[in-house]
Amino acid sequence: MKNNIKSLRKAKGYRQQDLAEALGVSRQTIIAIENDKYNPTLELAMRMARFLETTVEELFQLEDKQ
Repeated sequence: MKNNIKSLRKAKGYRQQDLAEALGVSRQTIIAIENDKYNPTLELAMRMARFLETTVEELFQLEDKQ
């Protein structure tokens, strides 16, 4: 799964630490999600979308399996 978190976060002027604190997770969790190393729970994805004022679909895109 790919994501647009980093670009949306930067567009809003937030640091990784800002996002982590707002969501109650570690900065390392945000780094892992942004680098496609970890897929967040649905709850975390929804909280992230709400914080960044966007939709889950805008944040995450499924990759086609071929």
